[in-house]
Amino acid sequence: MRSTRKCRLVLNPPKHRVFKPTGIPADMLEEITLTIDEYEAIRLADFEEFDQLEASKRMGISRPTFTRLIQKARKKVSSFLIESKSLIIEGGNIHFKQDLVECTQCGTRIKVDFEKKETVCPECGSTAFVSIAEQYGHGRCCRNRGGNNGNEPGHGHGRNK
Repeated sequence: MRSTRKCRLVLNPPKHRVFKPTGIPADMLEEITLTIDEYEAIRLADFEEFDQLEASKRMGISRPTFTRLIQKARKKVSSFLIESKSLIIEGGNIHFKQDLVECTQCGTRIKVDFEKKETVCPECGSTAFVSIAEQYGHGRCCRNRGGNNGNEPGHGHGRNK
């Protein structure tokens, strides 16, 4: 019997879910799936340039687990680039630390804390937003934890697969 995987902490949901080469219809491309925790590993190690120990702490996982995760993520990203595949970001046993919300009036996206009740769009003044984290599955388990708002490490996750 396989043990339950530890929930991996992710700062924010990705801004976009799909990437593909231009000029080629999506239905003609092979797809490769990068899980959200693999996306976060790339963000921490390669974009933010944290060493593996610090990156693993930020994700709430061990350094050896982070090493395996980043190796797998880099292999997928290189396959996407070299073999001209469509890259889909989804799935994984994750928990977002913050949300990314999109204004339904003008499309502006802003980062917000989950406990923040009211947000005003800096571009158009609207208070109508849609949660990007919820689109990735965040909140499903948090609602079933007796009032936990999902901000505690390891509580709640978004799993789309």
